[in-house]
Amino acid sequence: MFNLYRCFQIPFYIFTIHEKNILVKILSIQALRGPNIWSVNRKKLIQMRLDLEEMEQLPTDKIPGFRERIEAMFPSMVEHRCSEEVRGGFFMRVERGTWMGHVIEHIALETQSLAGMETGFGRTRETKTPGVYNVCFSYVEEKVGLFAAESAVRIAEALIKGEAYDLQADLKKMREIREEVRLGPSTGSIVDEAVARDIPWIRLGTNSLVQLGYGVNQMRFQATITCKTSNIAVDIACDKEDTKKMLDAASIPVAKGDICVDEEDLQKTIDRIGYPIVIKPLDGNHGKGASINVVAWDDAVAGLAHAKKYSRRVIVEKFITGFDFRVLVIDNKVVAAAQRVPAHVKGNGTNTIQELIDTENKDPRRGYGHENVLTEISVDRDTTDLLDKKGYSLETVPAKDEIVYLKSTANLSTGGTSIDVTDLMHPENIFLAERIARVIGLDVCGIDIMAKNLTQPLKENGGVVLEVNAAPGFRMHLAPSEGLPRNVAAPVIDMLYPPGKPSRIPIIAVTGTNGKTTTTRLLAHIVKFNGFKVGYTTSDGIYVQNHMLEKGDTTGPLSAEYILKDPTVEFAVLETARGGILRSGLGFSRCDIAIITNIQEDHLGLSDIHTLEDLARVKSTVVKSVKKDGWAILNAEDAQCLEIAKSLSCHVALFSMNEHCDAIVNHCRAGGIAAIYENGFITIKKGDWKIRVEKATHVPLTMGGRARFMIANVLAATLASYLYGFKTEDIKTSLTTFIPGAAQTPGRMNVFNFKKFNVMIDFAHNPAGYLGIEEFMQSVQSPHKVGIIAGVGDRRDSDIRDCATIAGRMFDHIIIRQEKHLRGRTEEEIIGLILEGIEASGKKVSYEIIPKETEAIKHAISSAKEGTYIVALSDVVTNAIDIVQQYLDKEAEEGVTA
Repeated sequence: MFNLYRCFQIPFYIFTIHEKNILVKILSIQALRGPNIWSVNRKKLIQMRLDLEEMEQLPTDKIPGFRERIEAMFPSMVEHRCSEEVRGGFFMRVERGTWMGHVIEHIALETQSLAGMETGFGRTRETKTPGVYNVCFSYVEEKVGLFAAESAVRIAEALIKGEAYDLQADLKKMREIREEVRLGPSTGSIVDEAVARDIPWIRLGTNSLVQLGYGVNQMRFQATITCKTSNIAVDIACDKEDTKKMLDAASIPVAKGDICVDEEDLQKTIDRIGYPIVIKPLDGNHGKGASINVVAWDDAVAGLAHAKKYSRRVIVEKFITGFDFRVLVIDNKVVAAAQRVPAHVKGNGTNTIQELIDTENKDPRRGYGHENVLTEISVDRDTTDLLDKKGYSLETVPAKDEIVYLKSTANLSTGGTSIDVTDLMHPENIFLAERIARVIGLDVCGIDIMAKNLTQPLKENGGVVLEVNAAPGFRMHLAPSEGLPRNVAAPVIDMLYPPGKPSRIPIIAVTGTNGKTTTTRLLAHIVKFNGFKVGYTTSDGIYVQNHMLEKGDTTGPLSAEYILKDPTVEFAVLETARGGILRSGLGFSRCDIAIITNIQEDHLGLSDIHTLEDLARVKSTVVKSVKKDGWAILNAEDAQCLEIAKSLSCHVALFSMNEHCDAIVNHCRAGGIAAIYENGFITIKKGDWKIRVEKATHVPLTMGGRARFMIANVLAATLASYLYGFKTEDIKTSLTTFIPGAAQTPGRMNVFNFKKFNVMIDFAHNPAGYLGIEEFMQSVQSPHKVGIIAGVGDRRDSDIRDCATIAGRMFDHIIIRQEKHLRGRTEEEIIGLILEGIEASGKKVSYEIIPKETEAIKHAISSAKEGTYIVALSDVVTNAIDIVQQYLDKEAEEGVTA
């Protein structure tokens, strides 16, 4: 188990600080994206592994001036309460002495907050390796969090040395990274609304394409284009000419004008509609390439040339005086309206226009890109053209209270502001806007109107519709400069997920040391039998409806996400291994049911997992992610499982091969539900009631009831199926129709029956797995039992020896092969440990060494005597299965020929 960072009295040391002995080494940095060992609720965490080296002997109180320097650089850290639970608590810890990993955690959190990404969860824990710490902290944007991790180490080193550090440069870089990777304000608002309604979401790629919900219940959107948006409607809205014609035909007021491609067309249009005019690209957006209130031929020609930089065809319309309004219609209902004001400054009779722009950009509401409510005002050609028309330049000093417009359009992206006018709209204009959305066919529709106001019908005040926009921005409505903010994301979610429509699909997650894959496959079979299109992940591949889509060990979060992104999947069964949990967290936000098959010694000594308690902490992440009214299914004979049960907030059910074990008796006496093996039956027990599902000998997976560990897997799957709500009759039929074999359960007790001998292939790779095979082999009648075994280099010496000892007890002859998975050891070293284990079995066993697995299997088959039972305990089951199948096919062909 990880130790809490130390906070006891620190011995007094005297050190001379040299640059060479204050380096903090980053060993690794990883991003956790789902429920994890640190927190199942805080899914977005950075975990950084640090080696403090000599700094392990230098807590902060032994570094002269450190407290003063860090407080000077980060005065706002006074708000970090830390474990002291008081304002200034962290500085108190620094004063008393704390380790540099803890300091780096707080720096990483504070720099993100200073860069505008407020976040505050952190933990620092020492590992079993002296001086090595895991530093964990939350993030808003993953790439910013990764940068903050490295930045925090650099800052800490500078503070230790007393060197100057350019903090603002790092903060600027963080903001730039955020703008590159963050969701836009419109997309972000829809995601936030979905999260508030407990709707899961997945970002598809690096742009603004987002999936809401899981599997068959998913909905997708990009910016404000949804999966319900008509492609034809978008095409119409993007073609300003077609839009204008359709609106005009529907008696909706539009500005007079035409399409121009050259100066001849421009002259004809001006002759017909007269000045003043507006010139804009036919395919433009965000006001790019537009020139307004053009009143002279030379300016018109220049405006035509400017617009053609963005579009070959240019629209020329009569300039309508009035105010610029945007009306937002979602699902054919007006949800917001805003008056848009172009970027401008207000003169004071003292400062130049440039100085006024600089002052305006200091407004805390303004920021880079979309980081704040308003965007900084930039100076471009549009700005200089407008100033030229007034005879102004950036050095002009406007009169007091004079309004100087800096942009010809009122887009927020160019520095404009907005005023909410939703409640001021005349009912006639609401009717008009909702009708426009239907005429064009857009589910999310932004309508640009030029009019004196929206309180009067447009037909009365001479207002016109300028444009209809697909994918309209929400920022002006979410956070107007004046007036009420409007939650315009809510009606989008209402449209995508009307009352009663689910966003999730059922998820059953399976974890444990042994039996995960078999339990997962059996559950998937039961789910499929009950009429669901099931997607499942296993250690050998990703499947949808028994079709393998990806091959390999797919028990991590990316594989889980693969299933949840599949639009055909109605039910997910996800094998969840420890490696993925440690690497990135879970691939789902929560599940309906989770199973821990058992917690046995395996992979210990890796990734800071040294004891069964450490391993249990990792596995518990899965059951802790179960929804409150869901079920955690735990092994009643496993002490670690029973300990985990005490910390769960969901319902708990148990399974056991022994109906009389204390945990089962007490659990059922309290009214709990369990699955037990009693009198040869797979049985559900509720309180004192028993529901016998099927006799174990009738379930093919149990090998006629001889494979007790398989019966345990059946109990877990049966209990999960029952708790989900499947009928016992359907569960019974599913159990009896699940036929184990190389195709259905590869590497799980796959038996190949030759004429004179048998071969079994199994994935057993740890002492608990070997014990299960040993128990089964006791029921096998054979005069000569041959085992093919190997060791795995990253296991503990004791694990390799224990496996070999068990093999020595159950086999008469052992073939040792060792060509793969050395993982830092030599072949000779691993074989030596295996031989020590065989000798420790106390049984006289013959053995031979054949390094290559393929050759070992071929040799065993070729030399097999009548009645021999060969067991290949393989870590690459597909290779072993293919070889054995080839020999079996060859025997069958020879039999036919004979």
